[in-house]
Amino acid sequence: MKIESKIGKSAHSDEQIYAFVSNFHNFKDLLPAKRVTGWEASEDKCSFNVDPLGRTGLMIIEKQPSKLIKMVSDPEFSSYQFTIWIQLKHVSQTDTRVKITVEPQVNRMMLPMIKVPLKKFADGLIDKIEEFDFGE
Repeated sequence: MKIESKIGKSAHSDEQIYAFVSNFHNFKDLLPAKRVTGWEASEDKCSFNVDPLGRTGLMIIEKQPSKLIKMVSDPEFSSYQFTIWIQLKHVSQTDTRVKITVEPQVNRMMLPMIKVPLKKFADGLIDKIEEFDFGE
């Protein structure tokens, strides 16, 4: 089951957003500071603590310049496996649409418990992207 965010709108170009979010050194600035601690990152991998879940990690497995960043949970840190897609759609130099899709690989019994928190996470990330200054 895939959980999709609302469609976000950024006043920055798809190139600016892509350059920022496709590098985990930058990605921490988009996450909720109160819930994320212990951030460690390289360009394509990161790990961090999420209150109350504990340590988790992400790896970028696919990049399509100015269009898509696909990441998966890092099995070294994550007991739950999931995939996250960040899709960018160029409308104009000052209008980029953004959508985030999360696909957890969990049994059907857990889906009702995690659907709402994952939807809030995806929508919260969209909110941060909409207000973030990706200026060069």
